[in-house]
Amino acid sequence: MAEPPSSTPTALPQARIDDDHAHMPAVSSPLNPDAAASRIRTREQREKKATLKKRDADGEDGPSSKKPKKSTKEPTHISPIRYKLPLPKPADFATPMPPTFTLVNDRVYESSEHVYSKKGFRYTRAIVDPLFPAIQYHRQSETIFHPAFNPEDTAPLILFGDPSCKAVTTNKGFRTARANVFAREGRFYWECKILSGIKQDPLDTEGGGHVRCGFVRREATLDGPVGFDCYSYGLRDVDGQKMHMSRPKDFYGSDFVEGDVIGFEITLPSESLHRKIVEGVYNKAVDVSDDLDPSASRETPDIIRDRVPIRFKTHMYFEVIEYTPQKQLEELMHPAPSVSANNSTSNDPPNPNHTEPALRTLPMSSIKIYLNGKYIGTPFTDLFAFLPPASMPLSQLGSRQGMDDGTLGYYPAISVYRGGCAKANFGPDFWYPPQSEEVEMADNPDTKINPTTKQQIRGSNSDLKPFSSRFNEQIAEDIMYDLIDEVDFWSQGLEDATDELDSRPTLVAGAGGAMADGTVQELKMVQEDE
Repeated sequence: MAEPPSSTPTALPQARIDDDHAHMPAVSSPLNPDAAASRIRTREQREKKATLKKRDADGEDGPSSKKPKKSTKEPTHISPIRYKLPLPKPADFATPMPPTFTLVNDRVYESSEHVYSKKGFRYTRAIVDPLFPAIQYHRQSETIFHPAFNPEDTAPLILFGDPSCKAVTTNKGFRTARANVFAREGRFYWECKILSGIKQDPLDTEGGGHVRCGFVRREATLDGPVGFDCYSYGLRDVDGQKMHMSRPKDFYGSDFVEGDVIGFEITLPSESLHRKIVEGVYNKAVDVSDDLDPSASRETPDIIRDRVPIRFKTHMYFEVIEYTPQKQLEELMHPAPSVSANNSTSNDPPNPNHTEPALRTLPMSSIKIYLNGKYIGTPFTDLFAFLPPASMPLSQLGSRQGMDDGTLGYYPAISVYRGGCAKANFGPDFWYPPQSEEVEMADNPDTKINPTTKQQIRGSNSDLKPFSSRFNEQIAEDIMYDLIDEVDFWSQGLEDATDELDSRPTLVAGAGGAMADGTVQELKMVQEDE
């Protein structure tokens, strides 16, 4: 393996970050279990006082009655919490290798040599950037460079039909695979083809299994089927029923069988309207339309990514505190008058103006279904909002509440059960393009004409796009957010170190990254205790 450039720092220069701009302290996690030990505060040893019995035995002039001498011991310094950043190795500068696959039963592949996102944490691949000399900074990276199911963001027992990771199956109970693309606004389309499931011929008993497919959020469980909780919407192959909160309801009225291609079209309002809803300022009488005109000026979302690079085996990962299910939605899924009167929430059904942000819904949102290209209905409307504070990360030290890290949205997902197998197609070449006079697959035209009403429809909200185009947008967003984080590191660490290096005890000179004035400094990244 090639050695890194000579300009690459041999040590790990780090920068000071204050509490308001911390990019996430070292927190106890499955891959970082000893982080909590670094937070133990040392305390000054107190003098042991004599008991009342001892003082009575010594008498009035006894040794215990003497005034204690003033302690000359200096107070113990409370050491700051330090990031446990691993030192870079030559392999960390190389492009991350694709997932490792092992052939199972000569038919399917099992992914290995990676960590699964679980236990309140999410893991994404990272790479060391040798072009950033001041701080040894890690950037976002990918291991599958096309829209597919992410092996690191699936249930552990998911198997893949091939290394492209577009077909999934399992030999166990329901397991879910989540795609590496997601929708936050606009209209997007993808297809799910049932490869093994309910047979077209009822007398055919070979193979089998079951398939469910639809959309999931970040909070959705992957150890269950799509539609299991409030964070997912799906269809089951049995009777073509729709699934949400584990409640099957009639929709298609017939089984989805092997060979069927189910098309999913999701429509979400603009993020500006979405933020009005979660912030509680949505007015139904005023916000009657949602124009997603790409030429209009729009507010840029405030994306803040709290993450720590961690080494797992030979790979580098970003460890991120995952968004967690909310109590209000858990109660909605299991309605029961068990909550005390003081903690009970409103009995109003979910709506855009609900008192609880987690129970607010998105007007003008829907999921439409196509079977072999033909529209068969709209099983879901008014989807739940997902932007903070409707979605919140796991509450623990290091998690900042109400932050959007750019990964919130609705993800295509497939669930398989005991031999069930399905394959996804994220476009742009679909097996059965949706057949509807109001649907026109396009990249991003500014305008088009509705052939029914003969009226002009403006904005990307009227353009149905394949999820493959969304994948390219996500790559561009990751690059942009990496640059923003880089500027943030410069402003919070390098600038302070250049101007006030001698006056800050947490900035220590040494070997490391090159400063702006040409000197070489090593900056220790610390977070002061409160």
